[in-house]
Amino acid sequence: MDAQRVGPASRRSATLTTALALVAAVVLSLPVLLLPLTTAVPLPLWLALLLACLAAVAWIVLRRQKAKDKLYGLAATALLAAAAVAASQAFAATPPILDRDGRPLPGSIASMEEVELNGTRQWVTIRGHDTANPVLLNLGMGGPGGGGFFNAMEFRTLEEHFTVVSWDEPGTGKSYGAVPFEELDRERFVADAAALTELLRNRFNQERIYLYGVSWSSIVGIWLVQEHPELYHAFISSGQMVNTVENDRLGYERALRHLEEQGDTGSAEKLRRNGPPPYGGDNLVAPYVDYLDVLNDIMGTPRYSLIVPVIPFFVPEYGYIDKINHTRGLVNSFNAVYPQLEHLDFVKDAPVLDIPVFFFVGRYDVNAMAPLVEEYYTMLAAPHKELVWLDGGHGLGSADNQDVFMDVMLTRVRPLSGAAG
Repeated sequence: MDAQRVGPASRRSATLTTALALVAAVVLSLPVLLLPLTTAVPLPLWLALLLACLAAVAWIVLRRQKAKDKLYGLAATALLAAAAVAASQAFAATPPILDRDGRPLPGSIASMEEVELNGTRQWVTIRGHDTANPVLLNLGMGGPGGGGFFNAMEFRTLEEHFTVVSWDEPGTGKSYGAVPFEELDRERFVADAAALTELLRNRFNQERIYLYGVSWSSIVGIWLVQEHPELYHAFISSGQMVNTVENDRLGYERALRHLEEQGDTGSAEKLRRNGPPPYGGDNLVAPYVDYLDVLNDIMGTPRYSLIVPVIPFFVPEYGYIDKINHTRGLVNSFNAVYPQLEHLDFVKDAPVLDIPVFFFVGRYDVNAMAPLVEEYYTMLAAPHKELVWLDGGHGLGSADNQDVFMDVMLTRVRPLSGAAG
């Protein structure tokens, strides 16, 4: 009788162990399963890793009566996951620019390169249909800590007319370990961006290039053209930051008012507990994200708490480690740099810029507050300036706004270089 009771119990235990091992194997297989969606790993290599993973899972199922065999299967799956991570890093690349027949376009450039800037190794992508075109340097996404690889897709339509260089600034993405976080400050960013500009001017034999910034990198852009106007045809920005403390205060108040109007008393109370910005302490990101997520809800854009960790996983220039480092870099860079912006006020500190300026402004932007940008634009003295209104909130994401951006860049910005259309 004891033997009869032990038999079914043993089978149930083996079934449960096998089920748990299968769940663990699936989780361990995720780096392999996601390779074609999130990396530039070649298809044949992915198929080989996938077949090996399937074999390991089959081993776990077929050898379900022996715990040791399940461990062997899980160990094999873990090794395959590690191989997938290594492959994602080794094969990270920017996609080629192809002609209508699917072949690399003659005269085009599509490269991802490590460059030396002031004694450090940092990364850029360089993309364009013709290397004789004017150079456009994309300083990177918001943050501090949002890399240029993160938002490079916004410039794909311009690559026929510009050589677009996107920079992963020190401390993020592929440039994650370039500089200790405690060394990140205005001088570092300006010096490195200026060094990158000089490198591009020499490489492409151009006296001046174009400069683009968005949100945080629009701050770097203003600093850069203040100190080195002779290097640039024009400065272009979207989500222009003007006064971070005033911008954040207005954003906090708008978020709190929205939550109260929506009857979300729990989230409103959380904002009240945080209090208005600026914030201090070791983790600045959390209280800022609490109200910035609400502002994104107002604008109908994805929350930062969602897009910051997810979007890098769909950047083919990043391997898996780079994708993680982009999120780590944004958090660490924000904590290190954002407090340094507490006294930023371009109305007082940058009333004159010696090159043409183009501000693309979301009409209902409550992240980079449109009224602050408009106020700065009104008083700004520049050889030429334009404020271009975009529909909706922050950024160039919609097709209509991309069309507006493209039109202005080709008809009013690019001619400043003297290049033929």
